Amino acid sequence: MEQKKYWGKTVASFFLVLFTMPLGHALMKIMESTMSATVLHYSAFAMGAVGLAMVIFGVFVKGDTKQTLWGLFGGLLFWTGWVEFLFAYYAARYGVHYDLVGSGTVSTVTEYLNGIGVTNEIFINGVNIKDMTVEQLKSLTGSRPEYLIMPATFGIWMMFMVLYLFNTRSGCHAFNWLQKVLFRGRREEIVPHSMSHHASITTFLELNVMMWTLYLALMFVYDPVFLGDSHPVTLALAIICLVGSVFMFRYQLKLGAWGANIRMAISTVVIFWTFIEVFSRNELLKEFWVDPMNHKVEMISILVCFIALAVFFIVKAARKKTTSHADGSM
Repeated sequence: MEQKKYWGKTVASFFLVLFTMPLGHALMKIMESTMSATVLHYSAFAMGAVGLAMVIFGVFVKGDTKQTLWGLFGGLLFWTGWVEFLFAYYAARYGVHYDLVGSGTVSTVTEYLNGIGVTNEIFINGVNIKDMTVEQLKSLTGSRPEYLIMPATFGIWMMFMVLYLFNTRSGCHAFNWLQKVLFRGRREEIVPHSMSHHASITTFLELNVMMWTLYLALMFVYDPVFLGDSHPVTLALAIICLVGSVFMFRYQLKLGAWGANIRMAISTVVIFWTFIEVFSRNELLKEFWVDPMNHKVEMISILVCFIALAVFFIVKAARKKTTSHADGSM
């Protein structure tokens, strides 16, 4: 008997998570272009704090779907505010510059006052990047400064991998497979049980660890010292991620619970987005979300669809809770 496929839930969950990717990039661009440096840093830090508070609040919420949504939205704010913007802050403060895709010169000028860098200017071939359009800057540069220093977190990332591999059982098929292969008959002895399961925390960690892994992998393959963004291995990795995301989507179709489907969608989308990132880097796709002010129709359309899906999920979760209370009082 063929297993039932939940097309509606899977498509809705997939696009809910997918829309957060371009919207997150666009949010950062808009904040950077409309806020002063001081306001930007305080706003970003507050954003991360709110995200963490949402995730923790989700632990005390009843219902798997509602906890998952709190973990997802809180995790997105946490990643943007306390990871991406915090890297951007220190990259700017200490004069980390862009890398160039071709030949040229990059220079940084930082003004210090009482031991504190108060202004930082970056020049590419003698031109201040503030005087360049988004397209001009993109044509000359590879990765943003904050991403260039992210590979330095590899050791910390490995600590998380050791934790997941040796200390807990999870719903991640990759870790389950590794544990079976590496531990074989001793798996029950080495990893006898999982950590406490809170859907909000699980979703939060899944989103952030997978995003972290994605960026580390991309920064490694983009580095011309190792491979380079146009290297056949880099392009092959993108294709493998695209094919892999299709198989993950097929597995996601079997998940009838909303919460589990959304959590699986996070993994599917992050793997799929790796393909988008590599192909956009090689100008095989257009990243209109990095220049949102000149692509307002596209970004507003995505935002409207995202809000509609988010409202749908929130209402669905609320109705499920109401139904559960009604059944319990009968």
